[in-house]
Amino acid sequence: MLADEVTFLLRPRPGGWLVDGTVGMGGHAERLLERAGGDTRLLGIDRDPDALVRAARHLARFGARVVLEHGSFRHLGALASRAGVDHAAAVLLDLGLSSYQIDESGRGFSFQGAEPLDMRFDPTEGRTAAELLSRLTADEIARVLIEFGEERHAHRIARALVEQRRRAPVRTAADLVSVVKRAVPRAAWSKRTHVATRTFQAVRMAVNDEPDALAEALPQAAALLEDGGRLGVISFHSGEDRVVKRAFRSLAGRGFVELEPSPVTAGREETAHNPRARSAKLRVLARQEAA
Repeated sequence: MLADEVTFLLRPRPGGWLVDGTVGMGGHAERLLERAGGDTRLLGIDRDPDALVRAARHLARFGARVVLEHGSFRHLGALASRAGVDHAAAVLLDLGLSSYQIDESGRGFSFQGAEPLDMRFDPTEGRTAAELLSRLTADEIARVLIEFGEERHAHRIARALVEQRRRAPVRTAADLVSVVKRAVPRAAWSKRTHVATRTFQAVRMAVNDEPDALAEALPQAAALLEDGGRLGVISFHSGEDRVVKRAFRSLAGRGFVELEPSPVTAGREETAHNPRARSAKLRVLARQEAA
């Protein structure tokens, strides 16, 4: 997603290191390595162990130029240090779900099936979405839906979830979809997006503590940049974009500059081919060259 824009704006150069803090299946990493050429190396990080297996296969042709680490980008500094990366020419964070996670992971990221309601990026740690929703009060659920999903019907959905819990646990993605559909008046359903989209997004973000992880990662990513190095962040939610914008603005004038005042978005051709790209926003921060 936004692969051309990422490759152009991050301007990877021959030699040194690139860091992909959300390597996923390796698509962006591949493009960056191809653009940089030479002996450029890439550190790929991901919370999802399945993603790392797929990335290893996809990037195998680059051999020892690629180093993969399992972990969260909230520990970016420590993971980079462990891999021997002191400075990087470019750092990328893509905050979206991969097509594999949505379509094939079986962890309840998609509202299209009856998968277990897990939603953890790393299935080895933390509480599942089902566990989270079984413990929160109606007010706490509503707060999650408002803060992370900007869901207008948050209180209706939260009350419906608590009522459903009294009858039977909400264990699968299909269970959650059913509750949302009952709670939201049909007249309020969007024609462009599924009625449960915002609920699923909000619950996933809460399960994985995504906003706090992002806020912790950004200063570490900026600190890794060498002179002239660039940090790119692709966000899909206005709350995420606000976190990025706030962090970039706080660094501006302190040796960093934001390349574009407004985020870069996907073109018409990409959104026609991939509707998920409609909400993607790319912001890029550069460390200024030494005088």
